[in-house]
Amino acid sequence: MTTPIVAFRGVGKRFQGVVALSDVTFELQPGECHAICGENGAGKSTLMKILSGVITEHEGEILVRGQPVSFRGTRDAESAGIAIIHQELNLVEQLPAAANIFLGRERRTRLGLLDDAAMELEAGSLLAGLDCQIDPRVPAGSLRVGDQQLLEIAKALSLQSDVLIMDEPTSALTEAEVARLYRVIAQLRERGVTILYISHKMDEVFRLADRITVLRDGRQVRTVPRSATTPKEITGWMVGREIAGQQFHQARPRGRRLLEVRGLTLPWPGHPRGYRLKDIDLELHAGEVLGVAGLMGAGRTELLEVIFGAAGLDWTGEIRLEDEPVRFAHPGEACAARVAMVTEDRKRLGLFPELDVAGNVSIASLGRASAGGLVWRAREEALVAPMIRETGVKAAGPQASIMGLSGGNQQKCILGRWLLTEPRLLLLDDPTRGIDVGAKAELYTLIDGLCRRGMGVILTSSELPELLTLADRIIVLAEGRLTAEFARDEATEAAIMEAAMAC
Repeated sequence: MTTPIVAFRGVGKRFQGVVALSDVTFELQPGECHAICGENGAGKSTLMKILSGVITEHEGEILVRGQPVSFRGTRDAESAGIAIIHQELNLVEQLPAAANIFLGRERRTRLGLLDDAAMELEAGSLLAGLDCQIDPRVPAGSLRVGDQQLLEIAKALSLQSDVLIMDEPTSALTEAEVARLYRVIAQLRERGVTILYISHKMDEVFRLADRITVLRDGRQVRTVPRSATTPKEITGWMVGREIAGQQFHQARPRGRRLLEVRGLTLPWPGHPRGYRLKDIDLELHAGEVLGVAGLMGAGRTELLEVIFGAAGLDWTGEIRLEDEPVRFAHPGEACAARVAMVTEDRKRLGLFPELDVAGNVSIASLGRASAGGLVWRAREEALVAPMIRETGVKAAGPQASIMGLSGGNQQKCILGRWLLTEPRLLLLDDPTRGIDVGAKAELYTLIDGLCRRGMGVILTSSELPELLTLADRIIVLAEGRLTAEFARDEATEAAIMEAAMAC
């Protein structure tokens, strides 16, 4: 038998008495792609942080190449040949792409000075291997989320590790970028690299994995060969119940025209195309979900940002909210008009890490939790408690740290924040990125219920099945232009993709 490259033996972890992980035992073989599946909060990220040296104290034992290890930090793990690509991006936004790739391992000249040219050359080669057009000299913070994700992947590849942990690596990638990543994974496996792959997407798991380990509530349910199971069975093990495919075929009552956009154009100074959006027309009625499809860079996020007042005032065209012309100069004005937006980048644009769960949920409705210019804690907790229950947030209580929650529960907190403002128009920018199948099902039901109560929703998503499940109509953007519109019964994945690639 080949010696496992990594072996977990009874690994566990507790946080302030709460069991995050308990008695996890399985092995990784050299060159294997091993998938880890589980709902948000199942313990996947905790296990990966232990293996990568982010968490240094834990129960049980880890063996690397047959030898027990005790990592004192990420440098120890990297020295042992283990690298991780985190789901939550971990970049220094002010530094160039190349500097981020080699952060802490900078290339230097013989005089000890930073060798920017060498780092840019090597970074360019790594990015080219991902079929990525990122300029190594541009600041990481100027890149869209998808490009930042590719930059994180390039950073991990630069370590030339024997074990590569990928935590939801495709959560912000387009289909073309996902295909490139698959090719990179195949190349790595040919070189003998072991891939530990965390994903909620069953099509990815069953395309890539040799074996699958399922975690639920911090405990290992089972480890099975891919060929011995099915996506439906894995999903059932993840959530402890069967998740039926959701369909919302029962027509939702369509109300008054809520939003009208005419001739919307957003310029792009200095870019050869000259615009991010060009001549966009759309309508949204109360009680309706309008889906927005398109490849990365098509203008989906920019469209929502213009409506929400987060794109500046240099756009032209007309936006009318319930037949009243609006031109929001700031998101605060949009909030006052009962327009809310859940952004695609929850870590950078959605969370307040220094606040607890109650503070994050209440922050857009502080007037309802304050008196005499002060926020009263009891009033704040009473305000957020029903919303925490409605959105299904799993937390120790309103005083729990927001950063201690799983990504899915953080996203539920952000959604609850905006629902507290009682919006009439809700803008959702890829809201289920990094959320497990159980949480997605809950979110879909919540969105459907909101629309049936008369709210209007504009939903962007990088997952076409999501749009086909939820949307009453779908518009398609390609390079900033609206190229197609489909009713629910007309839309297919093939037709949407054809429109998304139209020039």
